[in-house]
Amino acid sequence: MNTKPIDEAKNADLRGSFPALQRAAKRARELAAQTGTKLVVSRGGVIEYIVPTLDHAGQQVQESLKPYANKP
Repeated sequence: MNTKPIDEAKNADLRGSFPALQRAAKRARELAAQTGTKLVVSRGGVIEYIVPTLDHAGQQVQESLKPYANKP
């Protein structure tokens, strides 16, 4: 398995895949907040349900910091 960071990949499509995944995740959070749907994620092999909410001032997604509290 290659251990180099994905942003150092030779293939341009591969280098652009991480930002694309981040955009897709943001859109999924926005859509889930608009429809009142929980997001299902796996962290460390544990399934978690996240309930994102919209900040009505800017229509930005707000999530509890608890799931990310121990992440850098």
